[in-house]
Amino acid sequence: MGTVGFIGGKFLPLHQGHVYAITQAACRCDELYVVLSHSPLRDKKLCQEAGIKEMPYEVRLRWLSMLVKDMENVHVIEVEDQAESDEVYDWEAGAAAIKRKIAKKIDFVISSEVAYEPIFRRLYPEAEHINLDAARSHVPISATQIRTEGVFRHWEHMPACVRPDFVKKVVIIGTESCGKSTLTRYLAKIYNTVFVEEYGRTMCEEIGGCETIMTKEYFPHIAYAHKVKEYEAQRQANKLLFVDTEAIVTQFYSQLYTGHSFAVLDQMANEQEYDLWLFLEPDVSWVEDGLRVHGEEQVRWANHEKLKQMVEKRSIPYVIISGSYQERLSKAIHEVDRLHRTASQRA
Repeated sequence: MGTVGFIGGKFLPLHQGHVYAITQAACRCDELYVVLSHSPLRDKKLCQEAGIKEMPYEVRLRWLSMLVKDMENVHVIEVEDQAESDEVYDWEAGAAAIKRKIAKKIDFVISSEVAYEPIFRRLYPEAEHINLDAARSHVPISATQIRTEGVFRHWEHMPACVRPDFVKKVVIIGTESCGKSTLTRYLAKIYNTVFVEEYGRTMCEEIGGCETIMTKEYFPHIAYAHKVKEYEAQRQANKLLFVDTEAIVTQFYSQLYTGHSFAVLDQMANEQEYDLWLFLEPDVSWVEDGLRVHGEEQVRWANHEKLKQMVEKRSIPYVIISGSYQERLSKAIHEVDRLHRTASQRA
């Protein structure tokens, strides 16, 4: 029978210091258990005090599972407690829960905290306490520091499996020929990240047009496919993701081209989340590209007002972007920089 060890933590959030400790620990025993310790009260309070979004234990469990999925001797388990803070954490109850979950003789207790030595000696008398990088010299970071100073500021310390959950999403919306596609691409270039193009446009190019050719059954497909592309791009994004169009705009085009509204598109609009909405006005010249059909000035502004009403009906805060292409880019950069600064200070 081989040796068994465990390493635990809140992983709030998981960072490269944890990764270093877990990989080092995996080399020191035949079986390693990574124990996610979580408390609804304590964890929520820690996030609120730091002014960051909550990180549910299910998300942290997913991070850990993704991290160790190719480490054959490593298992991830979770142990819940009801402590309101670290100061009142019941170490004896926690140790009993860990022993029940592992259900094997524990040979090694692994941590990066010298202060835990007397606690582990008392609660795990048969186990050896292995201390890894207590000085944080190999990876100079802590979860407390990340919560306090912001994920963007410590992006290099965030594992690839964690980063997508902290990507800030900027959506660019508007009616026909208002510069959405161009602005989306340019912003992605400036911020060295990826973008999601409007899937409805991709569909129109595939079938050779929109009006009269695009029947109503296309629109739920467009919305679903767009969300899949968005999900995939978020896995690759560098802090920011720029998205051309979303479910409300898809519903708008469904009504415009077919006169039909879809409940599923409303539901998707209810569920989607973006950190910044840039709403482009149609005050640039109409560009005929073979797909657009509503170029009359009066019609363009009427469509713009209809889309604005659909957005405002949902009480979504947005920023109007207007003017020349250069002015639009400058205004958009200003808003994105403000979002980036906020995220650099807080997750």
